[in-house]
Order: sequence, then structure tokens, then C-alpha cells
Amino acid sequence: MTTESPAAPSLTPVFLRLKLSLLRNGLRQSTGRALAYVASIVVGLLCAAGVAVGLIALRGNAHAGALAVLLTGILTLGWAVMPLFFPSGDETLDPTRLVMLPLRPRPLIVSLLAASLVGIGPVFTLALVTGSVIMLAHGTAAAVAGVLAVVLVVLVCVSLARAVATASVRLLTSRRGRDLAVLSGLFVAIGAQGVNIAAQRLGRPDGLSVLEPLGEVLRWVPPASAIGAVDDAGRGAYGRAAAGLALTALTLALLLHWWQRTLTTLMTSPDASTLQAVEKDSARGSGAGDRGLARLLPGGRTGTVMLRTLRYAWRDPKSKMAWATALAIGLLVPIVSSVQGRGSIYTAFSASALLGMQMYNQFGQDTSAFWMVASAIATPRDAYEELRARALTLALVAVPYVTLVVIGTAAFIGPWSAFLEVYGLSLALLGTLLATGAVTSALFPYSIPSEGNKNVAPGQGAIAWFSLFGGFLVGVVLCLPLLGLTIWLHVAGLHGLLWVLLPVGAVYGLGVAEAGLRVAAPRVAGRLPEILAAVSKG
Repeated sequence: MTTESPAAPSLTPVFLRLKLSLLRNGLRQSTGRALAYVASIVVGLLCAAGVAVGLIALRGNAHAGALAVLLTGILTLGWAVMPLFFPSGDETLDPTRLVMLPLRPRPLIVSLLAASLVGIGPVFTLALVTGSVIMLAHGTAAAVAGVLAVVLVVLVCVSLARAVATASVRLLTSRRGRDLAVLSGLFVAIGAQGVNIAAQRLGRPDGLSVLEPLGEVLRWVPPASAIGAVDDAGRGAYGRAAAGLALTALTLALLLHWWQRTLTTLMTSPDASTLQAVEKDSARGSGAGDRGLARLLPGGRTGTVMLRTLRYAWRDPKSKMAWATALAIGLLVPIVSSVQGRGSIYTAFSASALLGMQMYNQFGQDTSAFWMVASAIATPRDAYEELRARALTLALVAVPYVTLVVIGTAAFIGPWSAFLEVYGLSLALLGTLLATGAVTSALFPYSIPSEGNKNVAPGQGAIAWFSLFGGFLVGVVLCLPLLGLTIWLHVAGLHGLLWVLLPVGAVYGLGVAEAGLRVAAPRVAGRLPEILAAVSKG
């Protein structure tokens, strides 16, 4: 007589209780955290309700189908990239915490998927998809397709996010993953500008008609194809509706299969990150001499400081974010102004302004490690060479970048006749900001905390604001002679002489930058203890 072993209990209730318990215990840690979470829930629910009501109000619109599939596509993209930007946003579902438990992949996926449906994101997704279905559903067949579409779209979005997070969990928990999270604000800012431009276009009379070409493509891209199936079913195209639903269902199956494969690999393979790091270090050690960019830098103290500054900009998350923000926004300002119909070649000044301000608070990025720099500065000459090397590093990136931005702005916005004067003024502005940045770095240093999202240590906010905005205003004032020359040439009708602004601007910017470095050097050499104390507070 054989006895059957009892069936293993379902893991889903356990994971649901686990997530709710961890959330509840986390909120008990502080009142501020609880209030912030409750406020986020309220705001999320209000946004979800507003989106759903707005979509339902468009019921009967001729272009509602294109709008629905576009919103679904954007929503899916958001679910796909969110784990890359916020890897620690849902630590309760981190699969690496479950490696030592005897769990099978398939029931584990079901449980993780069920637990992932608890949160503000799934509720917002459900509201948007439900509003889209109500907006498009006309008739019984469309209503049935709509119910299936809601379930499929929500499951695809959540499964996609969990599969991406599982596949890249090793990266997301590394230094590069943390750098990516820090840079997320930049992508959000760029995306916000894109939303702003799109809203202006859609706000025009019959603005939704511009979505039709894109909607015809997206309606066959899952899971937007499920939303397109609702519209097709309402129009009587049952074959197209069945194909759209089947395509989304197939995508869901493939996502679950991919998730299971990556989860199995993650939970059965060793973490080789340490071994890879050792191998990389060994490879670096076996190489003789400098490689890559280091070979092109000058020798002595200047080349050493330049290489160190470049490595800071590449490896330090705060420095990387500052550089990336300046580069992106400096290019984004001319593009946005052009798209909005207010384009001007003078918007290219944003590249010089934003990159020149990277010279400010040069020693703040060193934090307490500035003592090593201070120990190598014994005379004003040493301080001058330190500042000059940092300015050369910035110019190494800024001058080619400003050149490309001015050329691109002249090509797409025009006119080309203003290129030489704008380029010369841009170089002059860059030089004046390098000068004022060196002086403010010596007189008004402040600390940049290495942890957290704050870029200024507590108690130093006023110093930071005065350093940045005061120094920028002084830099603009220093550009007034060249600006006055430009205005005089225009007013006097001497347009044929505007080309002289390029060489004059380049020489003027170089001269002001050199003067600023020489003014700042003795002050750095004389204030080393004060600078070290200021930049070590974070």
C-alpha cells in the first residue's frame, strides 16, 4: 500500500503576507516615512482616477484608439525601465534574498507575480487600462475583449518589470547600477520636456489626429495590441481582435518563460563579480605604462591632475550626474526652443553656461580626500598648477562640445551668418566662468555628501547658492565688454566685421580664465585648512 505525499502548500499567500508585513513594519520605523507613503498613495490614486475619467470622457472620439495604444506603449516602457532606475524600489521581492531557500522556480514565479500586483503602480496601470477599455468598447464583443485586455496588459507590465529586474539584478546591486539610479533624474527631466512638447502639439485643434500614424504601428506591438483588439472588436474586425489578444498572450508566455530561466540561473549560479574584479585588476597590473587617454595627457603634475579629474567625473556618481546633466540640458535647450517655435541661435549659450559652471566648487567633489591634494600644495605656484589642470580638463570636454552645439544650432535654427559671433561669445563666456569658478572654489567651498540625494551638506546651502549664482553673475558681467562690442557692430551696421568676434572672444576668454586662475591660486594656498574643513562636512 502506497501513501501519497501531501501536496506542497501554496507560496502565494505566504508572499502576500510577507510583503504586507514588511511594508507595515517599514512604515512603523518613522512617522515621516508613514506620512510620505500615505501621501504617495493618495496622490497616486487621484492621478489614476483623473486619468481614467479623462479617458472615459473621450469615448466616441475618432482618434481614441490611437491615443489608447500610445498610452499603453508608454506605460509598458515605463514598467520596463523602472527597475533599471530604481533597483531598490521593491526590496521585498529581491530574488537574491531567496537563494538559500528550497523553492522551485515555477511556484516561486507565481507567488512573486501575485505579490508584485500589490502596490501603487499596478493600481495606476489598472486604472489607465480600464479607462482605455471603457473609452473604446462598443458592443458585447468589445466588452469581452476589454476584460481580457485588462488582465493581459496588467500581467504583461508587471511580468516585464520583474523579468528585467531579475535579469539585471547583478548589475543593479553594483556600483554601475547605483550610478544608473543617480542618473535617473536626468532621464526624467528629458522625458518631461518630451511630454511638454507632445502636450503642446496635442492641445491644438484636432491634435489627436497626429497620433494616427504612430497608432497604426503600435497597435501591433504587445501589450498595446490587446488594447487595439478592443477597438477592432467594436468595429466588427473580429479576426484582427483575436490576433491582437493572441499576440499579447504569447508575449506574456514568453516573458514568464524568460523570467523563469533568468531566475533559475540567478539562484543556481555563483556570484562571479568578485572574481571578475580580481581578473580586471590583474589585467590592469600586467599592462605596462599608461593606456588610452592617459598617453595623450601632458606629463608632470598637470597630466596627473587631469587624469584624476576625468576619473572622478566617470566614476563618482555625483560628478557623473553633474556632467551628464550639463551635457544633456545644454543640448536640449536649443532643441526644445526650436520645436516650440521660439528657436534662436543664441540658445547655444546654454552649453557654455552649464559646462562652465562645472568649474565651481572644484574641491567639494574631493570631500575629505582633499587632504591629499592639500599635502601636495606648498606654494601659490602649486595651487596654480592644480587649478590650471582642472580647468584644462574641463576645457578638454567643453570646447569641442560647445563647438558642436553652436554648429548644430546654426544648422537647424540659423542663421549661419551669426555663427562666428555666437561661437566667439560662447568661448568668452566659457572662459569667464572658468575664472570665476576658480575664485569661488577658493573662497566659497562646500561639501558634497557622498551618500543620499543631497548635493550640499546641511548648513552650507547659502554658501552654495552664493557661490553658483554670484559667480555666474560676475562671469556674465565680465562678458559685458565683448557683448558691448557685438551690439555696437550691429547698431553701426558693420555686419561685415562681426567675424572678428570669434578670435577676440577666444583670446578674451583665454585671458580672463588665466587671470582668474592667478587670482585664485594664492587664496587656495593660503586657505587650505579652511577648504579642507568646509569640504569634509559631508
